Amino acid sequence: MINPVHIKRLSPLLLSLWLALQPLATRAQDQYADLPSIGDSSGSVISPGQEQQLGAAFMRELRSSGIILEDLEITSYLESLGQRLAVYSENPGQRFTFFVVNEPSINAFAGPGGYIGVHTGLFMASESESELAGVLAHEIAHVSQRHLARAYEASERLSLPSMAAMLAAILVASQNSEAGQAAMAAVTAGGLQYQINFTRANEKEADRVGIQTLAEAGFDTYGLPRFFERLQKNSRLYGSRPPEFLSTHPVTTNRIAEATSRAERYAVSKQPDSLDFQLVRAKLRVNSYDNPKQVLDDFQRYLDKGDGTEPEKRYEYALLLAKTGKTTGAQEVLIHLHRDDPDRVAYRLALADTYNSAGNHRQALDTYRDSLELYPGNILFVAPYARTLLVTGQADTAYAILKSFSNEEYNNPQIYKLLAQAAGDSGRDVQTHTAMSRYYHLNGYTREAIEQLKLAASVPDISVYESARIQARTKELQTLLEDENKMK
Repeated sequence: MINPVHIKRLSPLLLSLWLALQPLATRAQDQYADLPSIGDSSGSVISPGQEQQLGAAFMRELRSSGIILEDLEITSYLESLGQRLAVYSENPGQRFTFFVVNEPSINAFAGPGGYIGVHTGLFMASESESELAGVLAHEIAHVSQRHLARAYEASERLSLPSMAAMLAAILVASQNSEAGQAAMAAVTAGGLQYQINFTRANEKEADRVGIQTLAEAGFDTYGLPRFFERLQKNSRLYGSRPPEFLSTHPVTTNRIAEATSRAERYAVSKQPDSLDFQLVRAKLRVNSYDNPKQVLDDFQRYLDKGDGTEPEKRYEYALLLAKTGKTTGAQEVLIHLHRDDPDRVAYRLALADTYNSAGNHRQALDTYRDSLELYPGNILFVAPYARTLLVTGQADTAYAILKSFSNEEYNNPQIYKLLAQAAGDSGRDVQTHTAMSRYYHLNGYTREAIEQLKLAASVPDISVYESARIQARTKELQTLLEDENKMK
């Protein structure tokens, strides 16, 4: 029997075929009689633990597709903003995980287990932090109000494997690929089109709860309706391909009016955008430029006119200089920014990065070390610090630092990959393979994760404790692989 909390990595072709077969699967519910259904009013609902496992599996699915933006700094900002809102949600005990999808399209979505993704395009489309917070609060409300569960219940109590396939199909389709369009066509043919999208009542409720969350968290409550209104006004510019957000969250004049009316019930917050919001947007802009040199030339003319004195503009200028190889100029700008605002993490990270780019690893290490003294345990500094230690031949030190971050709290693939490198460079063969196994598993490659454990188990003189631990983990992953294979 298929374990309901596991998701296989679906190829576009298999995904389309799987979805095309869903009408048969729905009519043959007796095959899945022992599977819990989500949102079942009789009380046989998926447990929070199962939902977390489903969400973690879905996250592995996304990572294996390569669309997740693995930038700790940007992700950390989104996580901080999301957790600030989640505290004021109607279910503050819910565990949320926020991540960034490296896609220029304007979209955001809520997945199982409180996993909420935001496209880089939505970052750039948000003209204020309250607008971005408004969209996040809306997605948080979908989770806290159990809209996902209720949508599944309305879909004739689909089995969890079917739900997982639908979630993957929605995401594939959102990328506008031919495979995604085929997958969504299969969903439509099966009478399941956009079952994961929420009903108008769900959307209205998410607007109401989201705006309330915005107010309690201290943001401008007009952020959400203002974002809706601008998207609707600009939708005609997109022709036949409007932003994905409008497809998954239909915006009407009545909906905007209702959201605006609800926002009016709260005192308007005059809180300005945080500088971190502006700095993240500046970094995303620089990363998106196809021709940074041309942009730098234009930026220089802009600065020559006396504009661009704001710190976010100078920061963007420094990143442009660094990206075009002008590290000395970048350092000069960043040093001034750092002196004016020594506690700003973004300046410290960017300055250390330019030191590394210029081959000045000693100053980079000093900057990371000093930063970790100020912010003990901050993962934003740990990863680049360890990477620089490895470049300078200090594998033992890198391993010692990374080991404390290789746990379920962080569960970050980058950390495990660096840990594997540090272990390998310092002669720790067992730890090299076990860390790589974790890296592969988090990225959705179960077979490769098992192979790494087999290599670890074959290391000479392995301890009895390590051997037992590896065997238990191998058995766990082999069960997962069997479940994945059953769905092929």
